[in-house]
Amino acid sequence: MNKRKIYKNVWDKLFPDKSLILLAGPRQSGKTTFARDIAAKGFQDVVYFNWDIDADKRRLMADPVFFSKIPRSSIKSKPLVILDEIHKYRDWKNYLKDVYDQFEKEYKFLVTGSGRLEYSRKSGDSLAGRYLKFHIFPFTLSELNQPKIDFIDFLKNPLRDFEDSLSGNTLDNFNNLLELSGFPEPFIKGKKSFWSKWSQTYGQQIVRDDLTTFADIRNLDLVETLFALIPSRVGSPFSINNLAQDLQVAFDTVKKWLLLFDSFYLTFRISPWTRKISRSILKEKKIYLFNYPVIDDEAARFENLVALELLRAVEMWKDSGWGNFALNYLRDKEKQEVDFLITNNNKPLLMLETKSSDDKPSASIVNFQDILNIPAVQLVRKENIKKIYKNKANNILVVTAHTWLSALP
Repeated sequence: MNKRKIYKNVWDKLFPDKSLILLAGPRQSGKTTFARDIAAKGFQDVVYFNWDIDADKRRLMADPVFFSKIPRSSIKSKPLVILDEIHKYRDWKNYLKDVYDQFEKEYKFLVTGSGRLEYSRKSGDSLAGRYLKFHIFPFTLSELNQPKIDFIDFLKNPLRDFEDSLSGNTLDNFNNLLELSGFPEPFIKGKKSFWSKWSQTYGQQIVRDDLTTFADIRNLDLVETLFALIPSRVGSPFSINNLAQDLQVAFDTVKKWLLLFDSFYLTFRISPWTRKISRSILKEKKIYLFNYPVIDDEAARFENLVALELLRAVEMWKDSGWGNFALNYLRDKEKQEVDFLITNNNKPLLMLETKSSDDKPSASIVNFQDILNIPAVQLVRKENIKKIYKNKANNILVVTAHTWLSALP
């Protein structure tokens, strides 16, 4: 099955430049499997550590540099030390700082972690300058179809015809993602009944296990209620005030819980882009889920799938050192909206809109294109659509969603 080649390409870029690499991503997105695959194919000596294994935990507590005592089969290449779930160790950042400072010339370190790793990174600077990081996501169309497209070519012309670069059935993959998510286990099983059972425990486990061990949560039932409300809010600017009133808790409490959802990769949010947009809204973010098949509304689920495809792209482009990319959306106070805007260094590059079947450009995408003067794509679920519309000096591509997304580098 898929060997996560697109992420291996990022690893190959980062690995020569730093001895400490952090790999972050949602729980059960394949981080451990990916790390083991890297180890098996690229290193003669590998030390695997998992904080969740009691024997490993005791070994580290007894001897923090235990890995240096293990005999090596080769002195010509550096061993790889994989530290899995080390972020559950209370003093993990200082531990990594110490082992990096002592052994960075002799060993390579790969640290895998879910939300806590990313969240904790923001709370201190003990690892500043000592690591590079990248992300791994659930399966996306581009990864499943492995397009042969150069990123620079895509950036120059994101409206070009990419179909010849694709392999496999993009429609089947698209439909399976909509029904099963891109998380490897339910996607590979290929059964809606298995996804349903898996999904019932996935979010609950993270809320009850990860969030409660990391944050002081006294109203667990309300946190679970908040998470249960999110599928009905996907794709629209939402108000924390309204959520706080619905739950009858303080604004700051809901804000804190939402940050935890983001930090543990249950959700992600995108902000409105306001530069050059008169009467733009300033604060209201849109929220999306990593496990998007829980969304009943088909249009919202489709938009969420597209959001995750685009998030994977901009994060990978950043991780690869290609620029400071970001994913935003456009909306003004007259409620004109375009679902997504990709920027680089806060400069707009490409607008994207999602529509179930409308194969004519929306009025909003035309109006915002007149302001921003950039290419635009309208992604539709309707099959066999590929049309170019002229809008003054710019073009708008209306195209079947799965074909364009499958070619996204």
